[in-house]
Amino acid sequence: MSGSYIRVENLKKYFATKRGMLHAVDDVSFEIKKGETLGLVGESGCGKSTLGRCLIRLLDSTAGKVLLKDNEGGGYTDITKASPREMKELRKRVQIVFQDPYSCLNPRLSVWELIAEPLIVNGIYSDKNEMRRRIRSLMDTVGLAERLENSYPHELDGGRRQRIGIARSLALNPEFIVLDEPVSALDVCIQAQILNLLNDLQKEFAYTYVFISHNLSVVRHVSDRIAVMYLGQIVELSEYRELFSTPLHPYTQALLSAIPLAKLDVKRERIILEGDVPSPIEPPEACRFAGRCRYAKDICRNTPPALKEILPGHFAACHYAKENMQNVHNA
Repeated sequence: MSGSYIRVENLKKYFATKRGMLHAVDDVSFEIKKGETLGLVGESGCGKSTLGRCLIRLLDSTAGKVLLKDNEGGGYTDITKASPREMKELRKRVQIVFQDPYSCLNPRLSVWELIAEPLIVNGIYSDKNEMRRRIRSLMDTVGLAERLENSYPHELDGGRRQRIGIARSLALNPEFIVLDEPVSALDVCIQAQILNLLNDLQKEFAYTYVFISHNLSVVRHVSDRIAVMYLGQIVELSEYRELFSTPLHPYTQALLSAIPLAKLDVKRERIILEGDVPSPIEPPEACRFAGRCRYAKDICRNTPPALKEILPGHFAACHYAKENMQNVHNA
């Protein structure tokens, strides 16, 4: 993991329920390089949003480490063990953009006040004129017209509300931003605008993103690498082109087969997953996907597969990943 900007090691997040411990994130490890976008995909309820919140400690993890590279020197800071004082400083470096741009904004605050809030809370500016220039610069950066500064969230459309959320996340000059389905609640044309904005901001400021979504087409457009989650675990991780051309895990293959094709004359096998997703309270001790996998054998039901590097930079948690690779090339 040399050269990594963020290192996640054996991260777990369990929730106590009446029926037992819910395994939302279960022993997840990966790394993110400076300035790249890691896409995080999977079905609803697979734990991807919980993982995103644990990365920036909006949720305290049950076990594991989230190591953020220090600005000075070659060391790392473990976010999961940071003191309240250390966490206050780390908050300036890590931020999040939420899925619903309306529910995360105070309806009683104007656009100006919403963007100013993180600056005031952190005491960034003592000079009101400097803060005013900063707020207008942020509005200009995310494409909000100056005439909207006294508007309230209910007076704006979803795209403008999400731009406010992005402006708030950029206010403290962060380095790492978790994007939790930032366009799923928006119209298609607005989605494209927000995605292009995020891409332009990354090119200009070298931001590091984790982009969470259930839409593989969107993730493909914005990601350098993609991690596929299933029932709290990462089952495949690869550079985005290779993931789409050579998916090694049967679950990834099923997800990709569900993407609509623009060309009517191109035929592709649609993989229909049968059976139910196992309970996250009592997940299988072996392969969690075995009950829905068409290739499953006895070893899959008895031995948990490790996330291994099958191809250079391409990891999969499947006992038959190499055979699956051969099946893809023969298809």
